[in-house]
Amino acid sequence: MPKAIRVEQYGGPETMKWTEVDLGKPGANQLRLRQTAVGVNFIDIYFRTGMYKAPEGLPFTPGSEAAGVIEEVGEGVTGFAVGERVVYQGVLGSYAEARLVPAERCVKLPEDIDDKTAAAVFLKGVTVHSLLFRTFPVTKGTTLLWHAASGGVGVIACQWATALGATVIGTVGSAEKAALAKKNGAAHVINYREEKFVDRVKEITGGKGVDVVYDSVGKDTFPGSLDCLRPLGMWVSFGAASGPPPEFTASMLQQKGSLFATRPTIVHYLSKRPDLETAAHGLFDVLRAKKVAVEIGQEFALSAAADAHKALESRKTTGSTVLLP
Repeated sequence: MPKAIRVEQYGGPETMKWTEVDLGKPGANQLRLRQTAVGVNFIDIYFRTGMYKAPEGLPFTPGSEAAGVIEEVGEGVTGFAVGERVVYQGVLGSYAEARLVPAERCVKLPEDIDDKTAAAVFLKGVTVHSLLFRTFPVTKGTTLLWHAASGGVGVIACQWATALGATVIGTVGSAEKAALAKKNGAAHVINYREEKFVDRVKEITGGKGVDVVYDSVGKDTFPGSLDCLRPLGMWVSFGAASGPPPEFTASMLQQKGSLFATRPTIVHYLSKRPDLETAAHGLFDVLRAKKVAVEIGQEFALSAAADAHKALESRKTTGSTVLLP
């Protein structure tokens, strides 16, 4: 039988156990995949700790994205065949050697994109596509602040936003991470351990502030993120690596410049198949054009997923992290 990581109770990395699972045959509209590379994302930690509850309850298999090869096709599936390579995101349970997955959430992989790259970039890449094209449409002339600019999502966003003609200001926590953000297109990099990011953003923008702040950090960057915005600017809170930001009143947005605030999730942005296809092929296009290059900073055996979580939580990772079955 194939093996998978199972979480039997919410908590720390030690709650993840490597165990055999009874997979069975694919049901209607499902594919059975032999997985070749699994992506690691901060949302996996949210599920493991119980910040987000697993829909199936306990125990569950964490993970939201992977690439693999189709081993079997369920009844009613069209457009997919045994032996084809696919990638998916947003379907809990990817920390596994093999699994069943809804066909409608899978996208065929082009021949020129390998499995490790796909697993490292897919969830992050379609997230960045949604944030840059739909949450706040970034164009030539946009000035934006991206927190955690050296992380898996950040390095993709810096490259992609720069390719669109935006000026990217990134925040990081070390000189090494500053160099990585700079390498990936950030025009200005702020080490928040050495500088006050609000003061530095005001200095860089001549006191005007930025058009949009993309914030996956949460508690530690609030309300500073709001103070970096120009009047009518938008705060995009799409994660909470340091914990959720505190509750705030709508009047705070008015007082700080009639600001906009949103908490997007690709569960809603990519719920329809055409939107998933658009985001996926937009990502494939910038990868092919070499406007976005994937930085795989760490690789772990799938059985050592707990070590990957420890590294991610301690903010010792750069770029993307993949698990290899």
